[in-house]
Formats: sequence, C-alpha cells, structure tokens
Amino acid sequence: MESVDNRSYLAEPENRLPRFLRQSRRKAAATDASVCVGVFGLAMLLLGSPAALAQEPPAAGQAIRVDVARVNVGVIVTDGSGKFVEGLRRGDFQVQDNGAPQPITDFASIEEPAQVLLLIEAGPAVYLLEDTHLFAADALLSGLSPGDRVAVARYANAPAAILDFTADKRAAQAALDRISFNLGFGDLNLAASLNTVLGWLEKVPGKKSIVLISTGVDTSPQAAITALQSRIRTNEVRVLCISMSGPLRNGKAGSKRQIQQTQQDFAAADANLRDLAAATGGRAYFPENGKAFQEAYRQIAELVRHEYSLAFSPPVADGAIHAIQVRVTPGENSGKSSEYRVDYRQAYRAPGAAKD
Repeated sequence: MESVDNRSYLAEPENRLPRFLRQSRRKAAATDASVCVGVFGLAMLLLGSPAALAQEPPAAGQAIRVDVARVNVGVIVTDGSGKFVEGLRRGDFQVQDNGAPQPITDFASIEEPAQVLLLIEAGPAVYLLEDTHLFAADALLSGLSPGDRVAVARYANAPAAILDFTADKRAAQAALDRISFNLGFGDLNLAASLNTVLGWLEKVPGKKSIVLISTGVDTSPQAAITALQSRIRTNEVRVLCISMSGPLRNGKAGSKRQIQQTQQDFAAADANLRDLAAATGGRAYFPENGKAFQEAYRQIAELVRHEYSLAFSPPVADGAIHAIQVRVTPGENSGKSSEYRVDYRQAYRAPGAAKD
C-alpha cells in the first residue's frame, strides 16, 4: 500500500500555485469534507489510496539513452471531421530525418491492441468541480476494443499506481469507482510525474498511450521539466491530454487585474498540455461541459486503436536527437490531403557511434 501525503495544500505558501488554484484554497477551507465526498461521486477517481497492484515500477532516471537499429513511428491521419483516414499505402507517406528523406523499411495499417494508462491529476482544482459526470470515463472504456488494456494512476506531488494493465474494462471502471477522496496536496508535479510514468511504461510491450486528465499546471522543479522535455520528444508513448480546467473558467470574481492574471495562468497551463501532446504525436482537448468531455473520450478511444506504423533505419550513429517529419501526399484518387491532420512523435535519439 502506498504512503499518502496528507499535508493540506491549505498550509502551502500562496505563491506556489497559480491564482485560479489559490482561490480554491479559500473555498476548500470553508467546505466540509463529508460534503465534498458526496458532491464529486465518480470524480473521486482523482484522489485516494490505490488498489492492490503487483509492484510499483521504480522511478526512471533523468539520463535516457537508447540505441536503436530502426526508428518506429506511429502515425495517426484524420480528416477534417476528426475521422481516421483508412486505405493509405506506403507510397502515400514520406519520412524525413533532420530534413533528409528516408526510405520506409516497414509499413502497416494496423489496429493492434492498445495499452492505455489513465493518469489523473489529484490536485486542489477538484474542489471547484461540481458536475461529477465530467470525469465519467465510461465513454473511453466502452469505446476501446476488447483486446485493449487499461491501467489507472493518479498524481499530485508524485504518481501513484492504482490499477495494473487489464483488458477487463469493468474492472477498470470499478477501480475508478473505488478510489477514495482525500483532501490535500500542495504540489502538482506534472513533469516529474510523467517522467516517472514513462519509466514504468518502458517495460510494457506494444502500442502505448497515456491519457492525461489534468489542468496542465506544473510545480515541478526546473530540472524535472528540462529532463521531461528531452525525454518525451524521443519516446514512443503517445500522450493525449484532456484539460480539466474548462469548468473553472466561468468565474469573474476579483479585480480586473486578478481576472487577467487568472486567464494568463489558464493560457500557460493550456500551452503546457498542447506541447506535451504535440511532442508525442498526441492531441489536447479542452472540453467545457459534460457533452464535450464525452466526445473527447470517444475520439481518444478511436485514436488509440487506429494508426499507421512506419519504420526507417537511422542514417547515422551520432547519438544525437534527430527531428522526424512525416508527410502524407496520397494519389489523386485518394482524397484531399490538404484536409488531413497528421500526428506523430517529433524526434528520436540515434544510436551512438561504435566503440573500438
């Protein structure tokens, strides 16, 4: 059983969190804990003690170096309505390494089973949420294929594993329902937590995605942020982000300056989620109501199942980070490529030079 940090964020210094989260402290201080439990219902999945799990994988170090004989690139291609584009062939794709065209050595259009880790922020923003259905993950779980596996974890100051990967979607939903709601946590160490979770996933075979349900606020030390920025660009794990701050944006309390600062905080958090998703070939969603949350979950369920799998051989063994570019230019009868959206990871680390 994990040890839970029960330090109340009410005791944390005011300058540790953005204004819109600092405001939640005052609301939380006046809120009875027993009432909070009843209000949030399924949203209790955001916090609590983890269910039994095999053994929690060790945290990954910051220095990451992987020698590769081939570079695997999962590519998602969707049309203007967000629907996955089927029927593309090897010749419809072009791959570049640092701007230099590379021959595609392997190609497949596949729907292989996905490994989906739900990583949920367990911070003070939850106090401002009142609609429990906004976090009902049944739209995602029901949209996955029978062979897809789901795991659940939460984070605040650090990540905590709750449920190991399972193909039993009912077990996953039950694990979410069982999570108890705890007050507390002054830190939202998003970068540090993601770095640890990526280490967990290194030993998981197959196609892997993280569904990050978060405000995007990050209080991680700068060293952790820098380490994640280097690591996540070259990682094969796709990150799909769902912002949980949409329902928090309707408040107009405070002076004009305070409201402006709050909006700047939201903008910075949104940019953080967009950057995380873009670096991995994922997507970021910013739903503002229950219906929009359900649609975001539905789209994610489709995306994690569908992708084109490309591979190429690294042209040089210099141990450096190389940028990846993928373009789709289908034939004349294949549709309007100008309307396509193409998502893929942005970089990889080349193998090091051979030693004597």
